[in-house]
Amino acid sequence: LTIRALKKRYGDLPALEAIDLEVGPGAAFGLVGANGAGKTTLIKCALDLCAADAGSIEIFGVPHTDPRARARLAFIPERFAPPHYLTGREFIALMLALNGAAYDAARVAALLEDLELDAAALERPVRRLSKGMTQKLGLASCFLLERDLYVLDEPMSGLDPGSRVAVKSVLGRLLREGRTLFFTSHVLADVEELCSSIAILADGRVRFHGAPEELCSQYSEPHFERAFIRCIRDHGHAPAIRP
Repeated sequence: LTIRALKKRYGDLPALEAIDLEVGPGAAFGLVGANGAGKTTLIKCALDLCAADAGSIEIFGVPHTDPRARARLAFIPERFAPPHYLTGREFIALMLALNGAAYDAARVAALLEDLELDAAALERPVRRLSKGMTQKLGLASCFLLERDLYVLDEPMSGLDPGSRVAVKSVLGRLLREGRTLFFTSHVLADVEELCSSIAILADGRVRFHGAPEELCSQYSEPHFERAFIRCIRDHGHAPAIRP
């Protein structure tokens, strides 16, 4: 994923200003920032879900407005809401069919076990699933597609600590298989654990781009969370840190 001089405005409000980012194959990349920093807008621009005002974006070397750019990726949005009248099984089968893949009951069962999602969720209407179960259903449908790039907007949303561990285990396996992860998260411990590279957004601009340990070194902080707070505090988005 290569982004150059990306700009996006909503009326008079600048959402993204001169964004430059590059994510290489096999990387685990985390996009972090306070609420309203522009994380979801950046993803929407990259996936051509909203029009950028300036700049260029390429995915696998293909301009992002060309549908072929998205053929090798899978995406789950922050506010994931599958059709409430479908059962879990129907939803997964639909997602696979839309992507030209067959429903393999054994593969589905194995992934649900890895994600610690009760197989009974396959027979329930989505409207009867908890937020956490619905989130894991979305992640399952995403991972079953076996893509080279996974774009995940707040993938841990609504998950309890045990479920987060299960999802991180699956993400780790995908990385070992050579897949690329691009995700946003407010759970900084997950970002530090998984990511080889991060970017911090504040006021629609990249304020840091590098490894988590480099951020800690830059701010002379032993803890990633405190270094992150100091970075966004420098741009007016966090309270002062008390000793």
